[in-house]
Amino acid sequence: MKRTLRHVALAGALCALPLAAPTAAAQERTPVDVASLGPQIGETVPDFALPDQNGRIRTRDSILGPNGAILLFHRSADW
Repeated sequence: MKRTLRHVALAGALCALPLAAPTAAAQERTPVDVASLGPQIGETVPDFALPDQNGRIRTRDSILGPNGAILLFHRSADW
């Protein structure tokens, strides 16, 4: 019984170890210059004509409502 408890405690400690130590990749990241990523909040988006998920062509004017619009560009994880 003592041996089993020791194994469980050791396994728990080994599993928690990677969570406590920062990884090298996280330490090497450089800050992102958000201003260089495209239109900023409040800026007018350039005119565009792009297909939606159903193949229908959408333009900036076609998606604007009475209060404006929110555009979200999402990079798929399937690439």
